[in-house]
Amino acid sequence: YPNPFNPETTLKYNIPNPSHVTLSIYNVLGERIVTLVDKNQTSGVYTVQFNASWLPSGIYFCQLQTEQYNETIKLMLIK
Repeated sequence: YPNPFNPETTLKYNIPNPSHVTLSIYNVLGERIVTLVDKNQTSGVYTVQFNASWLPSGIYFCQLQTEQYNETIKLMLIK
């Protein structure tokens, strides 16, 4: 939230079991723009700030990967 955003958004996720977590942002071509999280985390709720002030307006994808779970959401950056 918020989504669409300008230029910063908060990404919130829940990890039910301890796991290695990767949270990355991709452009529409599937190129990884930035990795926000890449580490082992215990179970719990986490928030990460994503500041996209250096990126052009457009659609981006946020992918959360753990050992047992994979989710991708669409983000819209409007400047």
